[in-house]
Amino acid sequence: MSTERKPYVVGIGGGTCSGKSTLTGYLAERFAADNPVIFNMDKYFIKPFQTTIAPITGKPYPEVNHPSALDLERMFADFRAAVSNPENRLVIIEGLFALYLPELLEHYDLKIFVDLKSDARLVRRIRRHLERGDTFDEITDRYIDTVRFRHDELVEPTRWRADLVLNGTFYGKEVDVAETVIRAGMR
Repeated sequence: MSTERKPYVVGIGGGTCSGKSTLTGYLAERFAADNPVIFNMDKYFIKPFQTTIAPITGKPYPEVNHPSALDLERMFADFRAAVSNPENRLVIIEGLFALYLPELLEHYDLKIFVDLKSDARLVRRIRRHLERGDTFDEITDRYIDTVRFRHDELVEPTRWRADLVLNGTFYGKEVDVAETVIRAGMR
């Protein structure tokens, strides 16, 4: 029987602008002494982006709301290396598809879905993309034409895979709850 320690692995999923990265940042701060390995799926986008055609309007958009937009081979290789390294105590991966991809699910000790109503997510998305230089119409058209469809198709159903669903407003004890559960699992 091997006594080799394995990292505690957390997957954090949820919709666009629900608070996945924010929760991950809070947890990274609280577990800083453990030197957590953090994977942000957005860092694995294939560029230039593929194009998708909106199902209703037929307009083309850059596709970043489907797993095919990610360099999955590289992401899986990096992730497998992190979870197989016994020196890592905590590994967290966050992104739209963190709770969608079977290749990741089999490794998780804890699955968290960050929930936020669609109107709040849209407001956050508008603010974020305005800062990036997109126009209001570009942001809202894309959201209505493609993002919400991909959310309903690929992201929202993953809520049922989660062990823990947290409110993405982070007004309450959500981060405390996640920290408590992770610390208990890391013992």
